[in-house]
Amino acid sequence: MSSQELVNDHDLSNGSYFYDDNWYMDDSVGHKDDMTPEVIPDCYPTIPYELFHACIAPLSLAVLLALALLVKRKSLYQSCWDGAPGLLSPVNFLEEGGNKGLTVAVFGILFSSLCVLILDNNPLPFVPASSAHNREYWKIMALLYYPALYYPLIACATVRHRAGYLFGCLLSWCHCVVHIWQKVECPQSPKIYRYYSLLSYLPIILCLVVLSLWYPVQLVKSFRQKKMVAEEIPGSGYYKEYLKNVLAKRTPKGSASKTKPKMLSRLQSYLCSYIYTPQEGFQLPLKLVLSLAMAVIAVYQVALLLLVAFVPNIQIVRAGMTKELTALFVQFGLVPSENPAGIPGDKELATAKHYIWSLEVCFISSLIISCLLTFCILMKSLVNHRINLQRLYRGAVRDVFYRSRKLQPSQQALVCWMCFAGFQTAFTCLGLVIQHIVAFICTVGFTFLVAIPLQSGSNMHLFKIVENMWPFWLTLVVAVVAQNLLTHYCFLERGPLPKELTNRRALYIVTYLLFPINVLVGVLAGVWRMVVSALYNIIHFCQLDISLLSHGVEAFDPGYRTYCHFLKIEVSQSHPMMKAFCLLLLQLQSPEGPRGFQPRDTEEGVKLMKTKKLTSKASKCKQIRVRWNLAYTLLNNPSLLPHRKRALLDAMANGTQATPVKL
Repeated sequence: MSSQELVNDHDLSNGSYFYDDNWYMDDSVGHKDDMTPEVIPDCYPTIPYELFHACIAPLSLAVLLALALLVKRKSLYQSCWDGAPGLLSPVNFLEEGGNKGLTVAVFGILFSSLCVLILDNNPLPFVPASSAHNREYWKIMALLYYPALYYPLIACATVRHRAGYLFGCLLSWCHCVVHIWQKVECPQSPKIYRYYSLLSYLPIILCLVVLSLWYPVQLVKSFRQKKMVAEEIPGSGYYKEYLKNVLAKRTPKGSASKTKPKMLSRLQSYLCSYIYTPQEGFQLPLKLVLSLAMAVIAVYQVALLLLVAFVPNIQIVRAGMTKELTALFVQFGLVPSENPAGIPGDKELATAKHYIWSLEVCFISSLIISCLLTFCILMKSLVNHRINLQRLYRGAVRDVFYRSRKLQPSQQALVCWMCFAGFQTAFTCLGLVIQHIVAFICTVGFTFLVAIPLQSGSNMHLFKIVENMWPFWLTLVVAVVAQNLLTHYCFLERGPLPKELTNRRALYIVTYLLFPINVLVGVLAGVWRMVVSALYNIIHFCQLDISLLSHGVEAFDPGYRTYCHFLKIEVSQSHPMMKAFCLLLLQLQSPEGPRGFQPRDTEEGVKLMKTKKLTSKASKCKQIRVRWNLAYTLLNNPSLLPHRKRALLDAMANGTQATPVKL
């Protein structure tokens, strides 16, 4: 026995196996780097996350306290230490005077940080290497930490003070410089995909750049003014413009044409209904703009996660496809083989790789279709939001809610108003995932049942089924066509008079004879109804302004119910006409008026501010006529008396103090 055989026997007896690299490696397998993902080493930036958060968190808290003291002293002056300083408001959601771009930027930073947090092993930067058992608890704590961390970024703008803009510059520059520096030093990470961390941080970096540019601009504007004067009441400019637009004289429209619009014009109007164009004198509420912006960021984050989780892995599988794996596909009939023995060759291997490449193309195509469809639905929602708000501003409640509702705040309405932006973002994420799954299944089915069989001439299973069932399809088509022809020519009497039934005996006979075939037609119609209903609900899942249920049970749709209550709060608390009326009252409080308001510039204000000495007999007669008209109205409308009585019994009713009733 040779020495080599002795060595082999010894290795086999000990259970150890020595393989030559050239024995198990095959050139057809592919390059090793193509089969296994590259191991990305851990990267440690110059400014670690733990150190950055340990420095920026106390700084943010100090800025918040300093701004709170500044606002308290500014509002109280002499008695600034009588009460504790209050927490600054992040943004006036029910006002139109705030900067919407700033609010969207801060909320974009917060939401993108939470998206990155979900897949992070260390949710809190202060707690490194957290165990899997306690990780969920730290994630809950992180849901409270990150909103508190980014709170001063938006509160600095609410103060509308030079010190607030200075603090905003400091915080935004610190966040922006550190995030950019960390991603420049460590662009790759081993999580999911080498560039996933960099791509997921792009919205955060872009929003921080916006803040880093906005605060310095506001600071420079404040220094250019000789004296820091008080700002006008938030939203006063918009409310005045809205009032001017409503009261503006409308040019009389020409006589409407009675001709039916052409197909091109109808198609153009339909496409324009999906495109939101700004309208003069009208602005969407801040909460709506914020919810739609967060929905767009959610689409980006979800699409990025789906893309990097599937495409790199399917590319590795395609690069590592071997003849042994192809033989498995051949045995199951997934890959056709021209070899009678079923042994795959180079052609079968190329076919298998082509099939896997087709899956990759289907995945990317369905993701693009889903994103575009979601963007179209969100744009359509903007148009519907404007239409619904304008109708409610005019008082047309039934045109929006389909039944009478009181536009007043309530506990449920206020809760829904607070949750609306979060609901819109969550519904958009879920809707995108569902749309992508359905679109991927449809594209894969079309590719492997229609496109590839027509291209290769094999696996014609679908066409064979349709070919074998042609008598069934022909019978259904003939039955449907025959019923329509008989109805058109035999069972309806045509003439100058309204249409009437005729040949009723033949109608009854045909109805009886075609009953079995109509059952089969009904089965197909039922399947089509189910498909259409499912597709409609899937496509409009992220659109909260419509209900996915019928009018009788629309209250069980949480998204639509939230949207309805959201509209009630917005209209009752932020009606532009109501705010414009309140601004006029603020203008007319004193002859000088508050800062920023000049009563002499308003004609109505001048008339209302006349003293008693200037009142003439004509005005007294006019006042008398108004009182008689009021009395006549109350006599002819008894239902208004309880409301009038309750208003008069309230304190300070009609500008007079109500006296208590003596018993």
